[in-house]
Amino acid sequence: MVNKSIYPLITLAGLTLSCSIFIGGPVYPIVSVPDPTNDQQSLQSNVEKAISESTQTGIVSLQITENQLTSYLTSKIEAQTNPIISEPQVFLREGQIKIFGKAESGVFTANVSVKAQVMVDIDGQPEINITQTDLGPLPTPQGINNAISALVHEAFMGSLGPIATGFRVESIYISDGLMTVKGRIK
Repeated sequence: MVNKSIYPLITLAGLTLSCSIFIGGPVYPIVSVPDPTNDQQSLQSNVEKAISESTQTGIVSLQITENQLTSYLTSKIEAQTNPIISEPQVFLREGQIKIFGKAESGVFTANVSVKAQVMVDIDGQPEINITQTDLGPLPTPQGINNAISALVHEAFMGSLGPIATGFRVESIYISDGLMTVKGRIK
């Protein structure tokens, strides 16, 4: 015969295992959620326009918004089996890419922030350097900066789409919610 007082303990244990416990982290900014379909289409339109204009001038100029990068990064994350972060939000401010998201470790969930600088290497390719990763109270797993850097680089290069090849980046300027990429056709 089972003691009736054990049922509440079993129920509590089951609820604890099925729930996620939020343990804090950096302050997640309150922003409007972008429309992924609309923003990806506008990004595609911007890329097509930049390609069209570059055939006449040889110069490529492309502006990418925070919402466009957020939508593109979200689609890349959703395609992964075990993503590092979820619910990303990209900010383009003060010469940096700032990404906020949620990270999970077991039953624990925490806010995450990543700051990255984008520069141009000597070959005219974008170079992304993670300058800060804040996982709040969770310890930073070994290699997370490399994984996040790869994810951001893939999202950035993927957002450039067809102009990424045959294109030499000359400058990348980030300010007030926009990233402006300028360069020349090789």
